[in-house]
Amino acid sequence: MVEDPERCYQAALSKDARFDGWFFCAVTSTGIYCRPSCPARTPARANLRFYPTAAAAQQAGFRACLRCRPDATPGSPEWNVRADVVARAMRLIRDGIVDREGVAGLARRLGYSTRQLNRLVTAEVGTGPLALARAQRSQTARILLETTDLAVAHVAFAAGFASVRQCNDTVRQIFADTPTGLRTRARATKAAPGSRGEAAGSSPQAIRLRLACRRPFDPASVLGFLGTRALPGVESLEGGTYRRSLRLPHGHALVALGAPEQGHDPAHVEAELVLSDLRDLATAVARCRQLLDLDADPVAVADALRGDARLRPLVVRHPGRRVPGAVDGFELAVRAVVGQQVSVPGARTVAGRLVLLAGDPLPVPLTGAASPDPGAAITHLFPTPAALAESATRHPGAFAMPAGRRRALAALAGAVEHGDVVMDAGADPLELRRSLLRLPGIGPWTAEYVAMRALRDPDAFMATDLGIRRAAAALGLPDDPASLLARGERWRPWRSYAMAHLWGLGSPTRRTKGRAA
Repeated sequence: MVEDPERCYQAALSKDARFDGWFFCAVTSTGIYCRPSCPARTPARANLRFYPTAAAAQQAGFRACLRCRPDATPGSPEWNVRADVVARAMRLIRDGIVDREGVAGLARRLGYSTRQLNRLVTAEVGTGPLALARAQRSQTARILLETTDLAVAHVAFAAGFASVRQCNDTVRQIFADTPTGLRTRARATKAAPGSRGEAAGSSPQAIRLRLACRRPFDPASVLGFLGTRALPGVESLEGGTYRRSLRLPHGHALVALGAPEQGHDPAHVEAELVLSDLRDLATAVARCRQLLDLDADPVAVADALRGDARLRPLVVRHPGRRVPGAVDGFELAVRAVVGQQVSVPGARTVAGRLVLLAGDPLPVPLTGAASPDPGAAITHLFPTPAALAESATRHPGAFAMPAGRRRALAALAGAVEHGDVVMDAGADPLELRRSLLRLPGIGPWTAEYVAMRALRDPDAFMATDLGIRRAAAALGLPDDPASLLARGERWRPWRSYAMAHLWGLGSPTRRTKGRAA
């Protein structure tokens, strides 16, 4: 997109929100960068420069617009579509890996030298991993300043800055204000009648914010899918709000996600996060966005799938349908294995027993994101690979499933624990499929399902899925796997979204081949 500046300028003139996050507009006469849909008057073409990331604009010396808040746009959908090293690096940076392990750790995970990685990322997005991480830290600091009463020193370290001075300097450079000034302005905005500020605060560790998404967005398509498969003790869906626990690098979190009550095509999701360690805020937000597929480009998906006359009615009816993601690849893979050849309720029951057996009870009472229904309380974290492998060895009788499936779970837990299978945000989808298929009891269906949801592969396809085949037959499409696979070639590179539309036709509790809980 940025390679065609004239097209960028036309998008900025039209205030088209679909391009928010794809690129950023920097104004040389004011030193400010904005999102394309900024309501301010579009400057003359000679005064505009275009950058692929907010970090690149910041690196060039521009500061964020306080009116359109470009740092709060949806992420570029390009990084979900691509599987090359730069896209994988961008996903890991978004997950906070640079703050935890540095650029050297990022390069090590991707199998590149630090110098190589810096060169590749800079050539692609206009700046290096450190600047990208710095931009993310500034966004985290702004959220904490506007939504909590934490001291500025605590905000600085929670956001990942090495010192308070570094935080102050970054905030001044990017937002043209001090941390205290940002907090004061946010409180004044919230106090104004009819205010629609991006975030609203509560207690110091209970953070409420809005997760921006691209329109059209059908929240029921993903929240309903997750709610039907909600794992007792870990997840619940009550009154249109989805709640769950998260295991994070520095601790754990409880999150509540729901669409605004007004309107059927919201531009954001309401989120409440209760964190045991505020350093995990950026990671928790990134994983919630992945879970709900908020960075997708629904217009591009709908345009491609409408080309199939059989799919067109489904796409027209639900243009904002999303593909549900996952907050943890290992959890998803375990639930996919457990769900093989059983109904969704049956898989939930078995997986719930595994949680009680090997999961960690939450160390604090459920607050903030709690469900008012005690029967739907979030009480546990999903088991770690080490805990599940140990339980499989010590308590094989507790795994109420065929022996082959127990062996598959034990092999999966061991492979993830020892690094033979990698399912983090930077994993290569093709390599993940290969490594999963090498494990006993895991076939192509499970490998495709995990790639689709854990790595957000938009082109995964399970032609043998019984739910997909039944929906295809109902639409007059071929329902044998070979013919369905051939038909699916028309839907590339959005076959995952085609499956989401087909699944939307069927009952979520039907018995399907490998249908995951």
